[in-house]
Amino acid sequence: MKRAIRSHAGLTLTNLFHAFLAASALIALCAATAGAQANSSATAGAPSEGQELPVHQIPNLGRGAEFYFSPDSTHIIGNAQRESDSGFRVYTLKIDGTDIRRIEDKGDDACSFYFPDGKRIIWTSTKDHLDLPKSNYSNPTDYPQGSELYTSNLDGTDVKRLTNNTVYDAEVSVGPNGQWILFGSERSGKMELWKMKPDGSDPVQITHLEGWEPGGAFIFRDNKTIIFRAWRTADAVAKKHPLPMTLFTIQEDGTRLTPLTHDEGTNWSPFPAPDGHHYVFVKVLPPNNYEIFLGDLNSDKQVRLTYNNAFDGYPSISPDGHWLVFTSTRDSAPGAHTTGVYLQDISSLHIGP
Repeated sequence: MKRAIRSHAGLTLTNLFHAFLAASALIALCAATAGAQANSSATAGAPSEGQELPVHQIPNLGRGAEFYFSPDSTHIIGNAQRESDSGFRVYTLKIDGTDIRRIEDKGDDACSFYFPDGKRIIWTSTKDHLDLPKSNYSNPTDYPQGSELYTSNLDGTDVKRLTNNTVYDAEVSVGPNGQWILFGSERSGKMELWKMKPDGSDPVQITHLEGWEPGGAFIFRDNKTIIFRAWRTADAVAKKHPLPMTLFTIQEDGTRLTPLTHDEGTNWSPFPAPDGHHYVFVKVLPPNNYEIFLGDLNSDKQVRLTYNNAFDGYPSISPDGHWLVFTSTRDSAPGAHTTGVYLQDISSLHIGP
């Protein structure tokens, strides 16, 4: 399916990028003094160059990817493909690998998240559009059309459908106050960020980024600041690999678009820390090494957290700041590229609430 690119006069990401590039330098300088104490506390326990903080694989899950923590930091939700699954399904489990629950069993599932009250979850599936051609959540030029957003109880009961399109609705998260849902959608003719109320009402488009594809967005604890990655549409069409990406923040009302990264490399999969200004993300190092880094809204400092030649990606932080959960192929058989789910003890970084 070819995507129509809509023009939004005066709101191109290229123009905004250059404007904010100059402003961001001044902002970083002004914030340096104010953030010095917080920055020093976060980096004091940072790993030594070339060494990782303690990492272990979550047992019993099997092949998994893209997991996020429950509000009490005891459970995670994400995608896995176990022995009886024909494709990836949404699962919840305790972080020790017990109490594994499959949420549903039809279609292809993707992005999922907990509501902040810990009583409900939100997830993505093509289960009601099985007649549409099967696509690929990992292919930016061929996202699954008919992927919809659903909420349910923690055990998968009381399912409520929030979207009703034959386009791509996915990449979902929930504001810390539980009052709105953030997601990516192609309903405007191309990929953009949207928000809506928890019952699916009042959808509002947040971004209007001509020539760029935003997504993978999450909300900081102020309930206003959104962090996301974006790539140029032309780069995706040209199938550049690894795909160049830039990290940005934007306010939930669509104002104050600000670039966080300023290189031409791949900066991907950001997630905010509970302290309100740090974040984790993935940087692709030459020649094709996906590693996890810690960034800071108040400075350009980046701290490397993983050191492995395998794929390390999809990082997220527990609400108590103790754990980093991520996906990796580090224990995969040679040539298999099988993904597992891992925990890293990042308590020494002091980036909790």
